[in-house]
Amino acid sequence: MNPEFSICVYCGSRPGERPEFSQAAQAVGQWIGRHGGQLVYGGGRTGLMGTVAEATRLAGGRVVGIIPKALVDKELANPLCDELHVVDTMHERKAMMGERADAFVALPGGIGTFEELFEIWTWRQLGYHDKPTGILNTAGYYDGLLGFLAHSVREGFMGEWQMELIRTGTDVPELLTALRAEVPLHPREDRLSENL
Repeated sequence: MNPEFSICVYCGSRPGERPEFSQAAQAVGQWIGRHGGQLVYGGGRTGLMGTVAEATRLAGGRVVGIIPKALVDKELANPLCDELHVVDTMHERKAMMGERADAFVALPGGIGTFEELFEIWTWRQLGYHDKPTGILNTAGYYDGLLGFLAHSVREGFMGEWQMELIRTGTDVPELLTALRAEVPLHPREDRLSENL
């Protein structure tokens, strides 16, 4: 299968406390698979990571996992990936995820998810890429963060234009369809790797 597009999903290696989180991860994977897409993700088979990967695979999508050696055992590297890349460092993992994706979306997760989201957002504001980026705010999980970001704008440390680089939503098909629509038909040359 030659995927029509690739979406990088950042999410937790834990399932979280609410069933809505796993339901959202499953819906994301199903949407990617049913629309002829490819999932690019952290390569684990636990938590939301495992859920989104399995849902993508079962819906006919392609799954690319990228995991650093130090996390192979901890996050239980997923042997069912169509491609599983084991890299030396987190930096390599994030750079490869960025290169292989046409768009990015953050689901609920912990500090690793936050760090990945903020880095890819920073790269976009600096012009290293022009790929659409989104936050799936399932069950209000990101309400506090979004409130803090609005506070940062009010206090003069961020501009509204930076917030406009991130699309947020609560409905899986609506958000993913919007991100997919923003992928350029003829993407400019990817500048991620040469700027890192």
